[in-house]
Amino acid sequence: VQLQASGGGLVQARGSLRLSCAGSGRTFSRYAVGWFRQAPGKERDFAAGISWTGGSTDYADSVRVRFTISRDNARNTVDLQMNNLKPEDTAVYYCAATPRDPFDTIVVRSIRQYTLWGQGTQVTVSS
Repeated sequence: VQLQASGGGLVQARGSLRLSCAGSGRTFSRYAVGWFRQAPGKERDFAAGISWTGGSTDYADSVRVRFTISRDNARNTVDLQMNNLKPEDTAVYYCAATPRDPFDTIVVRSIRQYTLWGQGTQVTVSS
């Protein structure tokens, strides 16, 4: 499985962007997926995650309510809808995936558990 992230760009504060993570391979639907972000000089942090079934989602407190993660396993995509963007959301956004057993329907928040990474997409929010 390989990941391809897209959808970043420059947006004004309070604007919206939609990021997409496309996974190749037939087994992508069995991967939990997370979106992480890394601002200049800072660590890469969890922003949002979704279970392989799509039935469970979780968010960092800083983006809860404003961001929505969703997936379409028929299309092998996981999207991150970002609304009401703030300058502090400026970062490189990465999607990541980790294979899960069929009964493991949790959201994975720990960066250490992710084995596959996309190339990152820049999101810049101007004030």
